[in-house]
Amino acid sequence: MLLRISCRQRRYVFAKNPRSKVRLLPWLLPVVAMSLMCGYKQIESYFVRPDAIFVLGGAEERELYAAKFARTHPNLPIWVSSGSPEGYAKRVFAKAGIDKHRVHLDYQAVDTVTNFTELVDTLQAEGIDSVYLITSDDHMLRARVIGEIVFGSRGIVLKPVAIPSEREPEPIEKSLRDGARAILWLTTGYTGATLRDASDLIK
Repeated sequence: MLLRISCRQRRYVFAKNPRSKVRLLPWLLPVVAMSLMCGYKQIESYFVRPDAIFVLGGAEERELYAAKFARTHPNLPIWVSSGSPEGYAKRVFAKAGIDKHRVHLDYQAVDTVTNFTELVDTLQAEGIDSVYLITSDDHMLRARVIGEIVFGSRGIVLKPVAIPSEREPEPIEKSLRDGARAILWLTTGYTGATLRDASDLIK
């Protein structure tokens, strides 16, 4: 009797599974598509040879690291988006022996989304097709999500260079929120800056 019930239940479960799979399909497709896109982007960034160095402001360590990085990439221009005060930033690069004409300091951005939206057209106008993206490791995921959308819309490829920070990674919610803001900018031109919180300023 128990065997008969068990077999009947097993048949019911197997009969039910196909429907469950069909219901899950609309949710799985975007995940699979995103995974494939991320895989493609990682392969693409591995082979690309960037035309410039793009530094996100928000932590002093980023300019210090970028100055050292620039010494090993002597032919690349450096763009710093809303980093340290101008006088200090210039001294950091000068001390590292970086020609001042290579360094472009821009202070229009107020957060990570606008780091990208404020400079994407300028970089495109300069004929830049790919950049080294320099930021702290705890901030890199969010920066990449935004950058792939904003810079990707202009055909600019990212090659991430993460700076060790010993800080915990940012909550995934920030990446999702700012990814949505980047899409909003792409479709409307509005960055959704009012959606950020105080911890996101110049970061």
